[in-house]
Amino acid sequence: MPEQPIAGRYELLEGLGSGGMGEVWRGYDAVLDRPVAVKLISRQAMANAPQLAQEFTKRFHREARITARIQHPGVPQVYDAGLDDAYERLFLVMELVEGVPLSAYVRPDRPLPVSWAAAVAAQVATVLSHAHEVPVIHRDLKPGNILVARDGTVKVLDFGIAAILRTDVTKLTSTGSPMGTSQYMSPEQVRGGRITPQADLYALGCVLHELLSGRPLFSADNEYALMFQHVSAAPTPLRALRPDVPTALEELVLHLLLKAPEARPADVQEVYERLRPFLPPPGQKPAPGEAGPDGAPDPTGIFRNPYAPRARRQAGTGAQQPVQPDLNGVPAAPAPVPARLREEIKEAYAHSDALLEEERFAQAAEVLGEIIEPAARALGSENRQVLELRTQRAAIQLLGGDYRAALPEFDALADAYARTGGTTGEQARACRAQAARCRAELGQVTAALTALRGVLDVVRAVDGDVSEEAVELRRDIGMLLLAQGQAAEARLILEPLHEDLRVVFGPGDEMTQEIAEALALIRLGLDGPAT
Repeated sequence: MPEQPIAGRYELLEGLGSGGMGEVWRGYDAVLDRPVAVKLISRQAMANAPQLAQEFTKRFHREARITARIQHPGVPQVYDAGLDDAYERLFLVMELVEGVPLSAYVRPDRPLPVSWAAAVAAQVATVLSHAHEVPVIHRDLKPGNILVARDGTVKVLDFGIAAILRTDVTKLTSTGSPMGTSQYMSPEQVRGGRITPQADLYALGCVLHELLSGRPLFSADNEYALMFQHVSAAPTPLRALRPDVPTALEELVLHLLLKAPEARPADVQEVYERLRPFLPPPGQKPAPGEAGPDGAPDPTGIFRNPYAPRARRQAGTGAQQPVQPDLNGVPAAPAPVPARLREEIKEAYAHSDALLEEERFAQAAEVLGEIIEPAARALGSENRQVLELRTQRAAIQLLGGDYRAALPEFDALADAYARTGGTTGEQARACRAQAARCRAELGQVTAALTALRGVLDVVRAVDGDVSEEAVELRRDIGMLLLAQGQAAEARLILEPLHEDLRVVFGPGDEMTQEIAEALALIRLGLDGPAT
């Protein structure tokens, strides 16, 4: 990992792989506080010869511009591109896609459901339709370059070796050698001939054949024998390998795999129309046997529920799972903290605090998340130090605006603190209040108000009406009512609060002034404009 961030802002955290253009890294954008993917052109490629380095540089900048022009959810967004501060490395910063490549789902012993494979192919076809309009040919379509994201969206990666279909650009990028992966390479690519969008259709046929049969289209001992088969060998019809494949789908795959480019379907739009009968209609639930691999995202979901809202987050679910309490619900017994773990926890806090100073909230929460799991394993999920780590992480998520991640964690923490310290304990009610604030930010106003009032009742009984905690809760309830247009109800809360604040903290206190301004606006709205 380099000592200095790329371009002063992109930190390289973990290598994700390498390809023809260089390396791909999991990175972090320190300016926008978000994870990114960073592609770096290899030093070797740039150092081989000045002319070659210049060509790579042109290709790299063109990759950024081309990929940025393909406006489709199935193509990772391009955020930035250029030279690093030392003028040594070209970089491309893109959306970091969390997903699983199709290659992980191809198994000879368990071919994928027809609707699952068709949904993947249909999504890839829509991506290619937008790319071919630019016009861009992918040239290296394969299962390893196709990811299924968590929401079932199919992402097509690595348009980096794509060429714009223009004479000047084609001449610039032609090297006389085939470009692509031999397992999915069209006959015209093998021959080194002119490449058209039909080359991507052939590769899509190879991918669809593999998804449905569980094995590659061709196999051979060496790359050249494999390439020869793409030029000369007839593909095995799908129904000979898997009889339950519909005849029309087998015919489409064979049409895609024809040797002559002009003999294949006219375009990806035609491919999509022929895939449509195998896609689930809106509202249809998966039938028995239609489920994909265990734990895999569902690419049919966007067809079953087009333009659907986000699925409701179930308790204890989400991208960042809260550490779950012991199954028997009994608080974990206090355990001594090993010296090594104690030091690691201390370092995690220090690192997280330093990141917070720079308002790098996502990364600060991630640093604590990395120590929570080993601490919970060593000490117990409801150990005091583990709960404190989880509470701090949730607070950072709340501060950074990641309310969806913070909400289930605060809910879980409130339950855990109730078991370990009682339902009216300070930590339990604080977490319930924070969960309510998350709900308010997510638009769950009624639930938020109910929870805040419940916590306030407890606080009043324990600490009175003008404790710091009670004052904040009263302020939150009143301001939330005001934001919802319930001015009369807000006034009933905020007027007595203002009087208490004047007495306890004085008229110059920041919160006193905030409530005074809110009441002034309420009075204007209730009493009408002054004459």
